[in-house]
Amino acid sequence: MTMKNSFKFFRNTGCRYFPCHENIDPESFNCLFCYCPLYPLGDRCGGNFEYVGESKDIKCCSQCTFPHEPTHYDLVVTKLKEIVRRDSESSS
Repeated sequence: MTMKNSFKFFRNTGCRYFPCHENIDPESFNCLFCYCPLYPLGDRCGGNFEYVGESKDIKCCSQCTFPHEPTHYDLVVTKLKEIVRRDSESSS
């Protein structure tokens, strides 16, 4: 069976951490963005995160499923473009 837009979805059930978040259905869990590429956006990432630690300066994404939801692929790519744009402007 061929999945429409299959380049937007990848599930690695062989990973020893799969699923790395327990609050999402394993059948629709997208591993494509295993390590969140939106982390550099800080509080503008769009995900469900919190700041933890003594100084509340550590971004904790353990409750976030944003990049793992198949319907968010286009949003993640849009936000990645924001990071690239920001980084290219700061290096000019």
